[in-house]
Amino acid sequence: MTGLYPKINDHLFIKAASGDAADSETEYRSRITEWEDESFLIEIPMQEGTGRLKRLHIGDELSVYFMSEGGIKNYFYTHVLGFKEDVIRMVRIRKPAENEIMKMQRRSFLRVSAELELAAKTIGGSRFLVHTEDVGGGGASFWTDLNVPLELGDRLQCWLLVPYRNGSSDHASFEAEVVRMKELENGRSLAMLKFVNIQDGERQKIIRFCFERQFDFRNR
Repeated sequence: MTGLYPKINDHLFIKAASGDAADSETEYRSRITEWEDESFLIEIPMQEGTGRLKRLHIGDELSVYFMSEGGIKNYFYTHVLGFKEDVIRMVRIRKPAENEIMKMQRRSFLRVSAELELAAKTIGGSRFLVHTEDVGGGGASFWTDLNVPLELGDRLQCWLLVPYRNGSSDHASFEAEVVRMKELENGRSLAMLKFVNIQDGERQKIIRFCFERQFDFRNR
């Protein structure tokens, strides 16, 4: 057994893929009861607050995280392999490979290449619409041209269109600062933004997108 994996009795926080956007956003809590070579056995996941149990079926795809020391969230994707009847009914889920577990430390955020629609407004009130080059939990970059006069240190109010794997989409809003401009020969520039004022819930929308993009459901 390795320190990268959750241990018996560790809590897992689970979301199940669903065509229903609200259902796929519902978080359930479970606990690891047994280890097997290729799988974990877990309790039937329960929704916190309501105590409602999540009915799972073989093949259901799950987004899971567990906490490790220092408040680090460790994410992985898995799916339901089957069930085991003992004193209680347990769910058997696939054990991820070690390189499929992604740590999300508070200070460092995954960045992924992504062409997303970004609407922005300068302090002076001018508005523009651009497409990102990459996004992450700490910032984003986008292509711009001479029609969008930007300078280092400019503050922008931004709205980012964030699409999810289940077909739904959301807007993440934040205030960002231009921290770098990289000019190209064709008159275009790459503007790099750092988030300076973003609520945790808005940041989580972007992190979820990055996580889905990075760890696309494995071809099985």
